[in-house]
Amino acid sequence: MKAMILAAGKGTRVRPITYTIPKPMIPILQKPVMEFLVELLRQHGFTEIMVNVSHLAHEIEEYFQDGQRFGVQIAYSFEGYIEDGKLVGKALGSAGGMKRIQDFNPFFDDTFVVLCGDALIDLDLTKAVAWHRQKGAIATIILRDVPREEVSSYGVVVTDTEHRIKAFQEKPNVEEALSTLINTGIYIFEPEILDLIPSGMEYDIGSQLFPKLVEMGAPFFGLTMDFEWVDIGKVPDYWQAVRSVLAGQVANVQIPGREVAPNIYTGINVAVNWDKVNIQGPVYIGGMTRIEDGVTIIGPTMIGPNCCVCSGAVVDNCVIFEYSRLGAGIRLVDKLVFGRYCVDKNGTTIDVRAAALDWLITDSRQTERMDAPVDLFGSEDA
Repeated sequence: MKAMILAAGKGTRVRPITYTIPKPMIPILQKPVMEFLVELLRQHGFTEIMVNVSHLAHEIEEYFQDGQRFGVQIAYSFEGYIEDGKLVGKALGSAGGMKRIQDFNPFFDDTFVVLCGDALIDLDLTKAVAWHRQKGAIATIILRDVPREEVSSYGVVVTDTEHRIKAFQEKPNVEEALSTLINTGIYIFEPEILDLIPSGMEYDIGSQLFPKLVEMGAPFFGLTMDFEWVDIGKVPDYWQAVRSVLAGQVANVQIPGREVAPNIYTGINVAVNWDKVNIQGPVYIGGMTRIEDGVTIIGPTMIGPNCCVCSGAVVDNCVIFEYSRLGAGIRLVDKLVFGRYCVDKNGTTIDVRAAALDWLITDSRQTERMDAPVDLFGSEDA
């Protein structure tokens, strides 16, 4: 069976991470989110996978290659052009990306699944496809029912008693929402859907193709299912995803490494004197990371590989990416550290280099500077 993973977007809402990492490659405890999707597809018999790529396309292609080591076949459709010898991404939109593949050579010849590449899911795709076919649908959206107070963060879908889709609302106010069913970015299509998408132009599934189906009165359905769905569409979402995994709340994601103490996991060759640090789980520490004496780490916290947390530092409820050096005496509470950037849980970003604070948070591969410790982010509500 055939599937497509949408991976061409720039991921602007997950910046600064997506400055150098495409959104499908964002790691959930050292494993790209797209790898979980590939594994799910394989489990349900989808072994031929097309991936549309654009922004930082080479990162995705070099990691997954032809898919052989994942037990599937993967091919890529690049959206963009070459300028001055460099690849320049120019995404065609989710529907435009599907159409480009089909125009190149008809690939989608039977029922196929399309997944957005920015969520952890544990969905019974086999059951969903069977329901879609039973309905005689040309398109089916997998829906989730969320608490009403959360609807303003999602695209809301309105269905009738037969599960036909009648209308959409994009991130409505709570008071104006006509439904609590949301679009999860998981779609099941018949090949005929591609006849409705124009060639050679940007075209979106949610804002253009789906309204057209409603207007036509096409057999277009929404299937509400109860399944694990962890969105990483925005920085706060990603933060919560990592926290959920560390807390053991995501069934299909295992914490890597070995458990050296209750709720404390490490990769290999972590340099730490356990008698001289205070670590309260759940915590993951990546391989070849150094934790100096006097450090306090309070979970849920992830510290990536090849980091250095210097003496006396406090790291509380944080996500620290690889090759980060946290200076002596620094206090980080509710922060995400990625390269030269420090981001709070609401997505507000500090460029530590521009702020002349890169002696406190910097690349662990640089020569260390011996400055006095400063309580940079120590406020209780940081």
